[in-house]
Amino acid sequence: MSHIKDIGDDLLSLFLPRLCLACRAHLVRGEEVLCTDCLLTMARTDFHLRRDNMLEQAFWGRCPVERAAAFSVYNRGSRIRRLIHALKYEGRKEIGVMLGELYGYALAGSGFMDGIDFIVPVPLSTDRQRKRGYNQSALIAQGLSSSTRVPFRNDILIRTGRSESQTSRGRYERWENVDGLFAVRKPAVITGKHILIADDVITTGSTMEACVSTVSKAGGNKVSVVALAAAQKLTL
Repeated sequence: MSHIKDIGDDLLSLFLPRLCLACRAHLVRGEEVLCTDCLLTMARTDFHLRRDNMLEQAFWGRCPVERAAAFSVYNRGSRIRRLIHALKYEGRKEIGVMLGELYGYALAGSGFMDGIDFIVPVPLSTDRQRKRGYNQSALIAQGLSSSTRVPFRNDILIRTGRSESQTSRGRYERWENVDGLFAVRKPAVITGKHILIADDVITTGSTMEACVSTVSKAGGNKVSVVALAAAQKLTL
């Protein structure tokens, strides 16, 4: 029966080819979302293997981050950038779960997840989530939870408003733009815990800074951060 199914899948791929979402190459049997070449050659930061790495340093003096890591570097033309675009704007939700799960195995194997009590996603504004239909950071957090076995909580950190674009703002203006934008809904649940905040991409770091500050103040919590990608200027 499985042999017949394989033949059917092969015939279907002739008329409706499945393409790698990073490089657009044809996927072969057994490949999902990404081709094997992209999985093996996609640039990785390996920040989870190094304390005081460049991403951690980007938060020094800004907010109390215990650990920080990103799967890849976000720059023009990078494969991870194309994947995150498809995740956020093309409805390809499976990318978030799959890459979150993949990165989770690496994080767990390195000891990065030791002591983490909950994984919490960066929340979207209500109108943006309604329009998109999902929060991409929550999908990533679900994938991380699946492979690390650390509980995922989507009911802790909430967004109380919507920020404007950070692109053309200076550092202080970026901080003003997100100050007070987040709140902790159930502080008793995370009091004294070590929380891992997950996002799709860290660009200026201001949004993550606001999230970390909000969570760390809710009962003296330890907070670490993780993302699928970090802007190149934060990782140099």
